Amino acid sequence: MVGHHYRVEDFYEVGREKVREYARAVQDTHPAHYDESAAKGLGYDGLVAPLTFVSIVGAIAQRRLFEEIVIGYDLSQIMQTDQRLVFHKPITAGDRLFCDVYLDSFRQVAGSDIIVTKNVITDQNDDLVQTTWTTLVGRTGGEVDENIAHAVKDVMMHVAS
Repeated sequence: MVGHHYRVEDFYEVGREKVREYARAVQDTHPAHYDESAAKGLGYDGLVAPLTFVSIVGAIAQRRLFEEIVIGYDLSQIMQTDQRLVFHKPITAGDRLFCDVYLDSFRQVAGSDIIVTKNVITDQNDDLVQTTWTTLVGRTGGEVDENIAHAVKDVMMHVAS
């Protein structure tokens, strides 16, 4: 499975209000996230998204990975242990983001599976926006508390919406 690649079928269009909403959620008060004239003063045509805004795109992109490629995991039993982001250019309102997902590495340690994914985010001009590597630890099988499983499913559905 290592090396498996897919491109998310549809693009993610960055909305002005979504930038503001995300900035409030992560308590980032920089004016360029809220005020178009502040963003324009920095040389941007639209609001500038907070640096971690790409996590919205990543959650959508990785869903397919666990539904179709790396199957057998209950999402409530997967924990993100590390993430590395390389910023190539800012994300701004109006951008259309495309995501290529790669299964970068997979290994087993002490009964757990360590999965590293690589997401390459480009914009509508095919310019590189961000590259991210996410390390996840999970286990297949085993009993899962039904309440936890439902809670995680609800969170994932909310993030992907």
